[in-house]
This record gives sequence, C-alpha cells and structure tokens, in this order.
Amino acid sequence: MNKRIKIAICTLLALIMMLTTIYVCPTLAAPTPEENQILQDSLSIVEIDHEIERISQEQQALLQRQQELRSSLADQQKQMDLQRERAGSVLRSYYMGERDKLLSVVLGAKSIKQLLSLYDYYLLLISHDQDVLQEYESNYQFMRKTEQQVAQATTELETVKTNLLAQRKRILQLQSRVDDGVNASDSPETLRKLIGEMTAYWENVGVYEVNKHFKALAQAMQDLPQFIQHQQGAMVTNGKIITISIREEEFNRFLKSENELFNHFNFSFVQDRIVVDGQQGTMKLRVEGHYTVENEPKNAILFHVDRLIFNGLELPDTTRNKLEEDFDLGFYPQQLISYVKATEVHALKGILEVKLELSFK
Repeated sequence: MNKRIKIAICTLLALIMMLTTIYVCPTLAAPTPEENQILQDSLSIVEIDHEIERISQEQQALLQRQQELRSSLADQQKQMDLQRERAGSVLRSYYMGERDKLLSVVLGAKSIKQLLSLYDYYLLLISHDQDVLQEYESNYQFMRKTEQQVAQATTELETVKTNLLAQRKRILQLQSRVDDGVNASDSPETLRKLIGEMTAYWENVGVYEVNKHFKALAQAMQDLPQFIQHQQGAMVTNGKIITISIREEEFNRFLKSENELFNHFNFSFVQDRIVVDGQQGTMKLRVEGHYTVENEPKNAILFHVDRLIFNGLELPDTTRNKLEEDFDLGFYPQQLISYVKATEVHALKGILEVKLELSFK
C-alpha cells in the first residue's frame, strides 16, 4: 500500500477516535443525587447564559428603535408646528368669513366667462384648503402613532431590562450552588472535568439533536389534519360539535411514517399530559407537555413544553421557551375543516381528544 495512503488512513482513524472521544456522552458511574443536581445546574447555567446573550441583543435592538422613534417624533413635531400654523390660517379664514366674501364675488360675476373663471379659482382655493387640513390631520395621526410606538418600545425595554436582571441574578445563584457542590465533592477535579465534558456534549451534540427532533415533529404536525381525515371513526359529529379522538398507537404510527427519527421514540397520552420518551445512540430524551386552546392571533391548539430532560438532566425554562418559539408543534383545526374552531383539548389515558365547534363567522 502506498505510504501516503497509509498515512492518510491513520490520520483519518485518529481524527475519528478524537471526535468520538469528544462527543461520546459522559456518564457517572452510579451518580449521587448531589452530583446529578450539580450537572443539571451546570447545564442550566449554560442555557441561561445563552438567554442572557439573547436578551442583551434584544435590549440593544429595542434601545436603538426607541432612539430612532424619538428622533423621528422630534422631526414630526417640528413639521407639525409649521402645519399647525397653516391649518390655523385656513380655519381662521373660514371663521372670519373670508371664503364667504370670495363666494359672493363669484356669485356677483357680470358674465358667464368671469363666473367660470372665478368659480374655478374658488374651487382651487377650497381644494387647497382641504389638502392643508387633511395633511395636518394625517400627520397628526402619524405623530400620535409614533408617540404610541415610543411608549410601547419604552415599556418593552423596561420589561427586557427586568428580565435581564432576573436572569443574571438567577445565574449567579446557580453558579454559587455549583461551586459549593463541587468544592464539597470527594473529587472536585473529576467533577469539574465531567461538567466540562457534559457541557461540551450538550452544546456540540445535544442542542443539534434536540432541535433536529423538534423540527421533524413540527414538520410532521403539518400533515396531522390529513392523517385525521383518513382515520375511520376519528371524527364524530353531534350537532354543532365535532369530536376528534386520536389514539396513542395511531399517533405513534403516524409519526413513524413521517420520519424514521421517531422509530426510537414513543409518544404517550396520559391524564392532562403528553410524554415523549426515547433514546438514539448516546442521547436519551424525555419531553413532557400539554396542549391548550388559543384564540390569538388565531384559533389553534398549541403545545407547551413543561419538562425537557436530556440524558437524565432537566433543562431550564429558557430552553423550553426557546423551543416553543422556534418550532410550531400546534394543530390548526381550520386546516381540517375551514368553518370550525377548537374549543377544548384533553389528554386522557391513551387518547388525545379535541372538540371543535362549527363557526361560520
């Protein structure tokens, strides 16, 4: 075998071994509850730190928008001062009867030609007056809208600042708890190394895999209405009420037909909850959530992630909220029947039940 080829193969094998070493999920031999909590808090710190970065960027964007709006408002107010004087002049002319005098002149014309000329001039003047008043009204409304946008941006900015301070306080508390736990450990260095490995595994593998599975689920949910339509007895009508019953085994079969990723996962319907459990390679994932009926911005049945457990470690609310924002796992009844709206959704043992009401509004 060519020497260069041998070197290339050896280099490739070494690289594969290195990557495998980096990305194999670290595990603790019989982890204690304290060690497990430390690892969980460490992942929470990583995720909340990302949230702080996102909030900081949002804060800067809002601050810039607020400044732009205030600058625009100052320019508008200067223009309004000029337009206010013009509009006032027009209104005074009507109040003082100047337009009435002009009309009298028109009516007192001594010839048809003079009458038409004066009348055209009168209409032109009146049209100009209306343009001035309408421009004033339009700009006034625009200025009022800008004022409202400034107020809204200010309120949003204060909310973001409050949220940022709360997350920073939260991360400091978690970091203090992790430091205390590591220092109290029988083997602090080993635990610190494990925290680093777990963090690297989550950021390099875990985030990608979780997002990949949520994306696949969001895509599958787009085909759910069509699936329901082909299920014998899935929809039962009673007057204006339509009840959809989705059985657990049918839902799992549907998902596996949509994407082979779901061959490794099982979806369970239990009382008031939907539970997803599965393992693929070194990744174990458990998701618990529930559905609610929402009417804004439109009628929908939306999924909320209550718990997200990755390799036995529960991730914080910031991660769950971001997944909800990034991936739409909702069900939209109008995709099934255009003239219905969802009114209720219940997870029962083995069945997900949705109630729709006929609505022609």
